[in-house]
Amino acid sequence: MTKAVFAGTFDPPTYGHLDIIQRASSLFDSVDILIAVNENKKTLFSQSEREEMLKDLVKDIKNVQVHCWNGLVVDYASKTGAKVLIRGIRNSIDFAYEFDLSLMNRKLKSSIETLFIPTNQKYLLLKSSTIKELAHFGGDISEMVPPLIEKAIKDKLESQKL
Repeated sequence: MTKAVFAGTFDPPTYGHLDIIQRASSLFDSVDILIAVNENKKTLFSQSEREEMLKDLVKDIKNVQVHCWNGLVVDYASKTGAKVLIRGIRNSIDFAYEFDLSLMNRKLKSSIETLFIPTNQKYLLLKSSTIKELAHFGGDISEMVPPLIEKAIKDKLESQKL
């Protein structure tokens, strides 16, 4: 059985993330979506909120599970028997960053490969930070995130104004 890990902050999950998850699930027997927990990173949503959102979004994809982790992704992969790290890339800037990261991960755990999946063209401009900023100023994010996520973002931003 070939297992892969797709790690990220997912703050918030986007249609671009879902595209990569669906494509990866068709390539591997099992895919773990790994919410990377970084206490130094300011997020709009808590770890548990992101976990619940992702679980809801992937509930119909039978070979996908959602987990949280606050260590090195390669350590999680090694611990769980995953052989591949999935990395989504939108452009050459993403590629340069992800390529360097893949070299570091390979140095740490040479038995784990990194697979780059280019995003679908219609999701090239999707970036979680941009989506949050656009929503903050009342912009339309309905084509960037699923309705569940759009509502969660609007609710969260509204509660912060109180």
